[in-house]
Amino acid sequence: MRDETLSLQSVPVSTEGYDSLTVPVHRASTILYPDADSFARRLGRGADGYVYGLYGTPTHRHLEGRITAMQRGARTVLLPSGQAANVFAMLAVLKTGDRVLLPDTCYGPTRDFAQTDLPALGISAAFYDPTDLAALDEQAPGARLIWAESPGSLTLEMQDIAAIVAIARRHGALTGCDNTWASPLNFRPLEHGVDLVAEALSKHFGGHSDLLMGSVTVADPDLGLRIKAQMGRYGIGVSPDDVALVMRGVETMAVRMARASATALRLAGWLATQPHVAQVLYPPLPGSPGHDIWARDFHGASGLFSVAFDDLAAPHVLPALDALRVISIGASFGGTRSLAAPSAVAPLRSATRWTGPEFVLRLSVGMEAPEDLQDDLTRFLTAIETCIAAGKIKKS
Repeated sequence: MRDETLSLQSVPVSTEGYDSLTVPVHRASTILYPDADSFARRLGRGADGYVYGLYGTPTHRHLEGRITAMQRGARTVLLPSGQAANVFAMLAVLKTGDRVLLPDTCYGPTRDFAQTDLPALGISAAFYDPTDLAALDEQAPGARLIWAESPGSLTLEMQDIAAIVAIARRHGALTGCDNTWASPLNFRPLEHGVDLVAEALSKHFGGHSDLLMGSVTVADPDLGLRIKAQMGRYGIGVSPDDVALVMRGVETMAVRMARASATALRLAGWLATQPHVAQVLYPPLPGSPGHDIWARDFHGASGLFSVAFDDLAAPHVLPALDALRVISIGASFGGTRSLAAPSAVAPLRSATRWTGPEFVLRLSVGMEAPEDLQDDLTRFLTAIETCIAAGKIKKS
């Protein structure tokens, strides 16, 4: 062979005696076959076969298998984001003429999808009070899917997942759950009878705010295969390099979440005692709404919680955030850096009515020293006090 051809040939390399502690990154679009007959029979390999990079490499299989084990499920499918996981978990089981019920406290983009895109597909979506089981039972007849998210976005309402599953089964519906807040380390919806569980791997699994990925894990292996095949038809896959980053993050997830939740509990308890704090919304905190369900069903917590301020302080929350020096302003969670995100609640409600302040402050606790985070929040609260005082002086 000429040099041009030689430079393109694979060289046989023995892997005998080589067993890496980490999972190798397999990058591939094209998959080769040993002979023409194998190529002709490639489509018979099924959704788990290595037929093209879109359908995954051994790197993908490692992460899929690890998440499946953590969720106590039958099969996991990887998607490009947590929102994609929510969307395709629903599309996998819904068709024209079907109806889906979602909690009024679900993730904002999921609400937008349900209100905007599902009707265009001939699928009706309705929202329910996440804590009113009797009302859900009345809405459930005719539903194909009941979606849950516990705790809910922004205001962290806890849902009784086992009771919701019982309602769904009584009415012949499937159940799905966005489990991103807890992760399978702290709650496993499939063990409570849920059919599909979605995770935003961008958060706790990745853990370093440097990737986007999601997953759907199912209890029924056939449903998992159907979702995997559907992803192939839509041309949706994820990068093996990002998969390797998630694999790295998974190995420290338990330590990171334990640290973040311990600090969050300390800060939440302290904030609850501060002037102008109307309510701290954090289910692990005794006295917080839904604490009894959290204590009964969950094995632990994440570092994400929200704070509602009284009417005197609420107008000054946004400008006071500029006093923060350690906590950054950003709308995500589950990373090593602490974040604060002022979030409007009322526009994201339709089945219930939000009676609190216009904004709640969502705090994602990271790996910083608890003392430094408390000092930073003290600066923030002092800035609120200064704004309140300045307003009083100006009025007088």
